[in-house]
Amino acid sequence: MGAPALLWPPLLLPLLTVLLGQPLRTLAQDQPQVCDVNRTLFTIEENTIVSEPLVNITVPKDQQVALGSSTPPYAFKLEGNQLFLNVTPDYEKDSLLVAVLECKRGDSLVTQLRVSVAVLDVNDNEPKFPFTIKKYDVSEDTKVNTIIIPETELKATDADKDDILVYTLQEVTPNANKFFSLVSVTSPALKLDQTLDFYKNQNMTFELLVRDTWEANASVSHTANATLVLNVLPADLRTPWFLPCSYTDGYFCIQAQYRAIVPTGHKLPSPLILSPGPIYAVDGDQAINQRIVYSIISGNTDDTFIINENDGNLTMAKDIPSPMIFTLLVKAEQADKARYSVTQAIVEARNASGSPLQFSLSLYYGTVVLGSEAGTAVKDRTFPSEILRIQAQYQGFPDLNSAVTYRVTNSSEFMMNEDIILTTVPMEEARTIRVEVEASNSVTKDTATAAVEIQVSEREPPTTGGGELGDGQRFSTVDMAVLGGVLGALLLLALICLVILVHKHYRNRLTCCSGKASEPQPNSYDNLTFLPDNKAKWSPASNRKPEPGPEPAQPPLRPPSPMSSSPTPPSSTPPSPQPKASGSPKTVQAGDSPSAVRSILTKERRPEGEGGYKAVWFGKDIGAEADVVVLNEPTADVDSASASGSEGSDDDDPKQKKSLRLGADADHTYI
Repeated sequence: MGAPALLWPPLLLPLLTVLLGQPLRTLAQDQPQVCDVNRTLFTIEENTIVSEPLVNITVPKDQQVALGSSTPPYAFKLEGNQLFLNVTPDYEKDSLLVAVLECKRGDSLVTQLRVSVAVLDVNDNEPKFPFTIKKYDVSEDTKVNTIIIPETELKATDADKDDILVYTLQEVTPNANKFFSLVSVTSPALKLDQTLDFYKNQNMTFELLVRDTWEANASVSHTANATLVLNVLPADLRTPWFLPCSYTDGYFCIQAQYRAIVPTGHKLPSPLILSPGPIYAVDGDQAINQRIVYSIISGNTDDTFIINENDGNLTMAKDIPSPMIFTLLVKAEQADKARYSVTQAIVEARNASGSPLQFSLSLYYGTVVLGSEAGTAVKDRTFPSEILRIQAQYQGFPDLNSAVTYRVTNSSEFMMNEDIILTTVPMEEARTIRVEVEASNSVTKDTATAAVEIQVSEREPPTTGGGELGDGQRFSTVDMAVLGGVLGALLLLALICLVILVHKHYRNRLTCCSGKASEPQPNSYDNLTFLPDNKAKWSPASNRKPEPGPEPAQPPLRPPSPMSSSPTPPSSTPPSPQPKASGSPKTVQAGDSPSAVRSILTKERRPEGEGGYKAVWFGKDIGAEADVVVLNEPTADVDSASASGSEGSDDDDPKQKKSLRLGADADHTYI
């Protein structure tokens, strides 16, 4: 026991040393030898202000901590052993912020620590377009479904990188959305949906909108807008149009057909007068307006006609020996030869021997003021406000009329300027002068003459509220009113006497049961359908407008019923011509009421025993034929008979039933 007891001290010593030494080392290791933090990664939404320290740093006593040089100096700061975020984070500027902590013992680096701050994105930015107003040109002939503006030129940008942009196209110009649209709500490429028409829509405006959320009513949503202006450019899509066009839809035009009548045996020096007008075409694409070149491509037998390639005027290269009809095919081609159109020009050659050159009247009446200087135009005595025109024409051959010239044959005091008479000397004496005017045609060599009675009269002095009774004696307005009343009473008395005389001498005829117009006598008369411009226009074209006047209702004419015993209603009778033809005829188009028709002639009576007058109405359509209705005024006994109406009429009289005839046989009909 003793020996073993002696062995315990030496054995316990190493054991105690081990047991006692281990706790001492553990305590030493619990003390930090390097810097340390409890967290190295943080996530913070952008725009968030963080005032608390991010981390607390554990630093050994013999060491110091500092921010490393790679740390953004504006982003973090150290206060003691605490790390703070020094900025309000912005995802668009820095999506990750890293602080580098360096622990040093003296100048020696002991360790480095990294603290990272991840910035989370939020929707805090508005989308932006690269333009405010964008103008773009698109051709009229662009095909449907073509991309007009690519997405790259219209796409908006958003600093919020995770946002999805949604686009909308809104029209500013009405109905513009039917022509253009976006490829999709997320692709703002602009495409064409419908064919363009330059003459209907020359420019269209849109508002392009963008939103950075799918839902328009999202709690956080931003929008932006820009303007698109599309200018439509004209394209060469239309052929030349011959005018006038009877119908056009904007692309195609129903071409005009031209007609002319020329005399046989004569070569006309001037361009032909065609109906409804001269050969004329324009580029259907008026905004391009290519020059038009004219040519005859067929129907020009023996090269009888020549067409001016620049203006389309048709002239004769030679005379036509016998009656015939030419159907010319006329071509109008654009100067660039891209497009052309064709139409017909029908020229009929007729024998003109049955249509002599003649004046509308055998005697004209003119007036000129005493004291007029040389070069004064003679006025029409019937219509003193109008210049007297002396015209001779070929009825039915307007082309021959252009070759007619005029001259005064028996007086040196007057001369002709075309169809107007001018004085050659001052008019110093009040008198009446009778001059002769000769018309001659340079093509046919025909001549015709007419007499003109020109009255040189004193100018009427102007009156202002009073008159003058010789030797400068004035009279008042009251005196004039009294004089007018006396004259009116005398006129009324004369009318009463006239009625008594008529009743006394024609009472038997006034009670006659029926009447019939006497047949016109074969006496000569003036052709009133051939009056000069201030009386009538036989040509369809006219530049003058009729004076306004009443338009009596005029239902369609119809023969009186043989069973009717009442007189023909006054409304069935065409309106009597006015004493003055105030201008050219009023044109009438299809569908107009009969009241729209006006007589264009003066009330010119036929010679004694013949009675009646002619009236001519024209249709509105250019080139329409003139309808001639001759209304003969009955003789005195016929007047009295017709005044009694149809009272006691003989229903079996076939002539009575034919008292109204229309057309070519109506040359002596009255109603």
